[in-house]
Amino acid sequence: MDLTDRPRRLRTDGVRPLVAETDLSASDLVAPVFIDATTDERVPIETMPGHERVPVDEAVDRVAEIRETGVEAVILFGVPESKDASGSRAYADDGVVQRAIRRISAETDVTLIGDVCLCEYTDHGHCGVIEETAESDPTLTVKNDETLDLLARTAVSQADAGADVVAPSAMTDGQVGAIREALDDAGHEEVAILSYAAKYESAFYGPFRDAADGAPEFGDRRHYQMDPANRREALREARLDAEQGADVLMVKPGLPYLDIVGDLRREFDRPIAAYNVSGEYAMLHAAAEKGWLDLEATALESLTALKRAGADLIITYFAEDVADHL
Repeated sequence: MDLTDRPRRLRTDGVRPLVAETDLSASDLVAPVFIDATTDERVPIETMPGHERVPVDEAVDRVAEIRETGVEAVILFGVPESKDASGSRAYADDGVVQRAIRRISAETDVTLIGDVCLCEYTDHGHCGVIEETAESDPTLTVKNDETLDLLARTAVSQADAGADVVAPSAMTDGQVGAIREALDDAGHEEVAILSYAAKYESAFYGPFRDAADGAPEFGDRRHYQMDPANRREALREARLDAEQGADVLMVKPGLPYLDIVGDLRREFDRPIAAYNVSGEYAMLHAAAEKGWLDLEATALESLTALKRAGADLIITYFAEDVADHL
């Protein structure tokens, strides 16, 4: 054999890292934190090993633990003390997330992202104001335009508390525009919007709904979250959000939708985010517990794949563990 082109020359120790095309660092990662107003101690999340709901009084300590690993950003989800039809605790000045944001922003240097949705705060578990016949004979389940004001109020309340970024996740048409206008009117022109631009109606969300107590009491979310069969629609959704002022566009879930991450990366000049969701986290843990996979190696490979596909930042429950090894 007379081979002049030998790719293996670049795979030797020392050379391999020099020519690596994708670099994953702790600063690429965002760690989710669950703040629970119903408890005064940390509560383990059974379906997500290694994660807990933390009371407001321990929010600062929890974030400090994350910062020690080199992760620089967190996204907050709330479990309120009470729920109602309109999810009013989502936008209350003394809501669980708002109280946590004030403490964390005052005592740490972390970048704070607030998840803007209503499903954890409504007594029906859906992401907005529901139609009168939603339980018995739904057509669209959530009333789109009536929900926009509540999402905008939630975003402003989080910005008032000190959030650096707000992340609307309700998949409500026009939510980015409504939130941008409300933030600007409230003097929060500097607060960025990380939009869940392409959020699919996915079976990979199960553990999160347990963690955040946000499962629908009836029905599902197919009328407002995207059909997993659709690819081109993601570009339409992302384009609308970009036109309305989204600063970052996100794909959720991550691994089953690497093609969508790649599509958005090629199409838009904004930062692209991917959400490495709870189901992806839980299934790797389950396989590792069986001895079928190496947890650290598969977690690192999964996040590298998301970065390689085009994600500039990744929300992941592996953030702390992976950051320790980067």
